[in-house]
Amino acid sequence: MNEEQNKDPMHGVTLEQILNYLVLDYGWEKLGTYIKIKCFQSNPTIKSSLKFLRKTPWAREKVEQLYVTTIKKGSKRKKAATKTK
Repeated sequence: MNEEQNKDPMHGVTLEQILNYLVLDYGWEKLGTYIKIKCFQSNPTIKSSLKFLRKTPWAREKVEQLYVTTIKKGSKRKKAATKTK
């Protein structure tokens, strides 16, 4: 069971941490184009986005899916970068 938890990219990660990671990686503008919700497109803040995402399961699911996809791509980027060095 411990191995399963270690392989799950969502294990132990809060919604706030996910959102902060995505905002740093993509920025609000790009994030708003990937996931078309007003809290990302019009005067976005972490606080207002968290409030909306906690109340809206479909939006939260999209954010979590983007996070998992981004993490997987990031690990591939890291592997590629270490191979070239």
